[in-house]
Amino acid sequence: MGDVILRVENLNVRLDGEDVLVDLSFDVYDGEVLAILGPNGAGKTTLLKALLGIVPYEGIVKWREGVKVGYVPQRLPFIKDLPLSVKEFFQLANASEDETMEILESIGLGGKILGKRVGDLSSGQFQRILIGWALASNPDVLLFDEPLAGIDIGGQESVYNLLERLKGEKKLTILFVTHELSIVYRLASGVLCLNKRIICCGAPKEMLTPEAILNLYASPVKFYQHKH
Repeated sequence: MGDVILRVENLNVRLDGEDVLVDLSFDVYDGEVLAILGPNGAGKTTLLKALLGIVPYEGIVKWREGVKVGYVPQRLPFIKDLPLSVKEFFQLANASEDETMEILESIGLGGKILGKRVGDLSSGQFQRILIGWALASNPDVLLFDEPLAGIDIGGQESVYNLLERLKGEKKLTILFVTHELSIVYRLASGVLCLNKRIICCGAPKEMLTPEAILNLYASPVKFYQHKH
């Protein structure tokens, strides 16, 4: 296990008079892939936003000094309506053409896509472009909110493969929110089960027992695991 890259202590978030996150404490280690799992309304997206400092919170969120963080939000539908080519979209991230080409190669898309309008991309291509955009800043850490949401099966597999490659080749630390147990078992080295409070935190195969899932979702839940 590497050095601690993120330390969270006694994190609380209250929005519009409601407790959204209550007394969260956990560490994330260099090179770890941490899945954040929980029901709707559990505070998963809010947790990512607190880690980025874009919602008010109480407690401690301490990133290792000098760490650069990239963020891929769950949905950016307005971007698909912008009259931008892929090339112009990456220019917004101050990426040169050479850098853009390198990123496109790293996310499994060739240079032919440069002139394509962002709004004309498939769901899987669009998600990979968002990941590539986050990579333009050469981050040490990537935060993903529901990386497979709204993507067809073929697109999901391409995103799976990309995340596995980023994990292996770039040695990135990755935190991702998901409802998909398949991606947790396939990619994650750790899982944080969240329902406003931390329900469990540790290795997926140890933490995701039927009892823990029952406790997390407060009702018996049967998950289908995709076989790849």
